[in-house]
Amino acid sequence: MSARTSHVFHRNARLQPPIAVKGDGCYIVDADGKRYLDGSGGAAVSCLGHSHPKVIEAIKRQLDAIPYGHTGAFSNEPMEKLATHLAQAAPGGLDKVYFVSGGSEAVEAALKMARQYYIEIGQPSRHKIIARRQSYHGNTLGALAVGGNAARRAQFQPMLMEATHIAPCFSYREKRADETEEEYGRRAADELETAIQQAGPETVAAFICEPVVGATAGAVPPAPGYLKRIREICDRHGVLLIFDEVMCGMGRTGHMFACDEDGVAPDLMTVAKGLGAGYQPIGAVLVDTRIFEAIRDGSGFFQHGHTYMGHPAACAAGLAVQEVIRDDNLLENVNRQGAALRRALEARFGNNANVGDIRGRGLFMAIELVADRSTKETFDPARQLHAVIKREAMERGLIVYPMGGTIDGRHGDHVLVAPPFIVDQSHITELVEKLGDAVDAALAA
Repeated sequence: MSARTSHVFHRNARLQPPIAVKGDGCYIVDADGKRYLDGSGGAAVSCLGHSHPKVIEAIKRQLDAIPYGHTGAFSNEPMEKLATHLAQAAPGGLDKVYFVSGGSEAVEAALKMARQYYIEIGQPSRHKIIARRQSYHGNTLGALAVGGNAARRAQFQPMLMEATHIAPCFSYREKRADETEEEYGRRAADELETAIQQAGPETVAAFICEPVVGATAGAVPPAPGYLKRIREICDRHGVLLIFDEVMCGMGRTGHMFACDEDGVAPDLMTVAKGLGAGYQPIGAVLVDTRIFEAIRDGSGFFQHGHTYMGHPAACAAGLAVQEVIRDDNLLENVNRQGAALRRALEARFGNNANVGDIRGRGLFMAIELVADRSTKETFDPARQLHAVIKREAMERGLIVYPMGGTIDGRHGDHVLVAPPFIVDQSHITELVEKLGDAVDAALAA
């Protein structure tokens, strides 16, 4: 179908993408029969690939039973079961689950929930949100406001609520030569202490961060001790801690929740992508018991809601996805193949003069491209290196997730890879070989 005959308003208004017609495990097949290895799960979504029979059957069964019932009047069985599954697996006191249709909706709900919590407990002055630069929390106005993706925020800035942004925890770019990883993590975390004091502790509602930063900076893990220090600072000032695990959570890093590796639990957690693996649109906010009880015992009603929240077919898909991950021991495969992916990336790019960093956890990895490895100088943004790599990879039958603006929203290029949890060694080999060829071709262009 040509761009002239399509009535779809595509993401890129100047391009007509190939039409996907079939899913085959880790591959997508287009209308011309070309096969693409999904090396990034789309946007770290498709953790079970594209044709898992158990998930598809669960959706069909639910549609035969009841496709929709408004949650203003009804609950439904898959929603109840999925909430129980998540609550039993979640860290800390995250015992209640509020379902929505995606990551941006989850962040919006979490922000509103934090605000209402303080109203319910008699602290209405708390309304300010602190977040980090080079973060991404979604594209709705509230989520965009707290996010630190400068390029996506720029044209909508006059419409965004005020939020404070502190430095990211980004060792490759921010750690000084005279610091250990732990010392750097402490210094980065202490920016939150300063920001809270400057804002006035009695006015701050929440701090939100991605435990492992996703799209904007490319699979950046926290320095050792960073999240624990963040937790301590929030507790000392009575500030809620929100972890955005929309991209990095639900098994992607080798733990069901990314924060598990750091031994830190938040007060609110947002999840989405890997929750439903792309089989249905679904997201959720995991809520600490005390926040739920404050609303239950106060006004009794969270002043929020969406038409399709708790959708039966979406929850049936999410439950089936999580059961497959559990029953097939896929977290073990994430850790095993994640280690293989890291080795393969290091073997292919470790001596590349234009690859400055290889980072990530589990099957959530990235390479950062630099013009000069010794100085970490970035390529000219006008070159759009990330976009060229994406195009070269697609031509070779590989889907990855390259982004620009890694450093400050304008400078820097990285490539995120996040293949399905079902990958084997042959997929890892194919992914890295094709990515290597795509990077070489882009650098030579």
